[in-house]
Amino acid sequence: MTDYPPSKIRNVALVGHGGAGKTTLAEALLYVSGAISRAGRVEDGTTVCDFEPEEVKRSISASTALASFNHSGYRINLLDTPGYGDFGGEVAAALSAADLAVVVVSAVEGIEVRTEAVWRMAAQMGIARMVFVSKLDRERASFQRTLDQLRETFGTGIAPLELPLGEEAEFNGIADLLTDTAIVYQDGKASSAPLPETVAELEHEVREALVEGIVVGDDSLMERYLEGDIPSSAELEEALAGGVAAGIVYPVVCGSAHRRIGIDRLLTYLCEIGPSPLDRDNITVLAGDTTQQISCDPKGLPLARVFKTLADPYVGKISMLKVLSGTITPDTVLVNSRTHAEERLHSLQSLKGKDAEPISVAACGDIVAVPKLANTATGDTLAPKGTPVMAIGPGPEPPSLSIAIRPKSKADEDKLMTALHRLQEEDPSLRVDRVDETHQTVLSGTGETHLAITCERLQRKFGVEVLTEELVVAYRETITSPAQAEGKHKKQTGGHGQFGVATVRIEPLERGAGFEFVDKIVGGAIPRQFIPAVEKGIMEAMSSGGVHGYPVVDVRAICLDGKYHPVDSSEMSFKMAGALAFREALAQADPVLLEPISRIEVTVPSAYQGDVLGDLNARRARVQGTESADDGEQVIVALVPTAEVTRYAVDLRSITAGRGRFSLIHDHYDVVPAHLVERIPARASTQS
Repeated sequence: MTDYPPSKIRNVALVGHGGAGKTTLAEALLYVSGAISRAGRVEDGTTVCDFEPEEVKRSISASTALASFNHSGYRINLLDTPGYGDFGGEVAAALSAADLAVVVVSAVEGIEVRTEAVWRMAAQMGIARMVFVSKLDRERASFQRTLDQLRETFGTGIAPLELPLGEEAEFNGIADLLTDTAIVYQDGKASSAPLPETVAELEHEVREALVEGIVVGDDSLMERYLEGDIPSSAELEEALAGGVAAGIVYPVVCGSAHRRIGIDRLLTYLCEIGPSPLDRDNITVLAGDTTQQISCDPKGLPLARVFKTLADPYVGKISMLKVLSGTITPDTVLVNSRTHAEERLHSLQSLKGKDAEPISVAACGDIVAVPKLANTATGDTLAPKGTPVMAIGPGPEPPSLSIAIRPKSKADEDKLMTALHRLQEEDPSLRVDRVDETHQTVLSGTGETHLAITCERLQRKFGVEVLTEELVVAYRETITSPAQAEGKHKKQTGGHGQFGVATVRIEPLERGAGFEFVDKIVGGAIPRQFIPAVEKGIMEAMSSGGVHGYPVVDVRAICLDGKYHPVDSSEMSFKMAGALAFREALAQADPVLLEPISRIEVTVPSAYQGDVLGDLNARRARVQGTESADDGEQVIVALVPTAEVTRYAVDLRSITAGRGRFSLIHDHYDVVPAHLVERIPARASTQS
């Protein structure tokens, strides 16, 4: 493949709400450019970008796909991202490698939840944006309604470059506002035509507003315009490109991917007004505790960042990386700045969905795939030896929903953790924890669909079947008053017997203090070598569970007295005596059940604040406060029993129509209200 300079590279992420038509648009772009000979369909799973069986089954994109192709002397790296809310981490990773986000908006449904979310994400990351209004050939499609929504939601930077000719089934062309001409499509082929009288007046009106919006950003053009000199379309396009790269102008184009109307024009715009890697600000990297600025220079030191990893059960790991500086070739040796391990890039590949083509060189700004980087994970930076810098990128999407999984068979058990580790390499938003208190393997992700697809991939890719079960909450017990008891262990079985007596007093400690053992034995009532055995017996008794069967915490145990036998006493005897004394004292110490309390931070649009607060109150939450975020959203902070929010990700999505988001961390343990205690032992006994 030809070595493309950074100025001729376009890294484009297709983003938007699920069902807006991103994958269909990607397919149309590939077909119109000549990169594929036949356009596939999302419905029958024949598209280039949705090739995983789980995606085909659900007719949704579940991970970002890369499709690289050439067009008119440019190299376009197309990143087709998921639109479903569970896969926001995939979108963030794709945007970290892109220089332009094409926000795909359906002319039927208009702006939806994920449209706003991905726009906000791109803005936070400083990514240039343009809008493609899709599905204009569908029933109930309205370009004007969609354009009004875009202006209302995203502000005055919205700049339509085109108007549709015809509506719904009659949609057959585009009015080009820059050149004041019409383009009509017949069977996907474009031809110029005069502007129809029905749109000529509107077109001139909108064009005038567009020209004014473009020249405002260029002093010389503005001066000429005020003097009555209308800039040429080429001059307008050049000024427009500057506004797009600066992130102050958001061009709007339109079409139908299904009928391939306007797709050729979108390709042209991507090349002519889309920013190149050179148009981005210098890349900020960390070198120890300091930051440095790295420019996109093909002659600079080779530097690359892995933004996505694919786990292939046959090929192994495939790392997608963006070259940030310098030029890389096969067999280039770089060092992972995190692990300090050397990595040889044995081969470079250009991906088109699941198909790979070897390439001989990749300059800075380009996106390529490299198989079998053994010690490199998503987010890692590869740098020259002796230059340990780390590129800054988005972290993984924090998990918001957890399920407990267990292997279906012994064979599955042997392979489970290895398979989960491989999937975590591919998807950093997955988290796996082994909870000793509940003896469960907990798989955490960003939603129900995310976790369901993960379980399916475990079976398909690695042959591991898992069963899901209800998540067990890690309750605990403690005491509220002091108590004292004697534990006596006496056993005679012939030969040496077993004899040990320990008197133990237990007292409550403040919440979170754990366990404290105090030795107050005097006069050798218990020999010194056996006192640690008393402590060990008490600790094991606490761990095995109290009145309700849950571990006991926040207790001080004081060993006051005891008895021993010079022949029959042993460590085991006093360990048993300590455990017996603790259990008897526990029953007299007014034990209570403790539940984990989480600190939750919920961010929602103001319109949903009342509903969310009402729902949190129903979950026994104690609201700590609310405050307004910079974008007008409300942030609610509360302490809530963990048992009440195990499925909060699903419920919040329902309450806020997908517009709410939250973070959850463990805060402390607190006493379970008395009227709820009777429910918990039955639930615990079924899980134990």
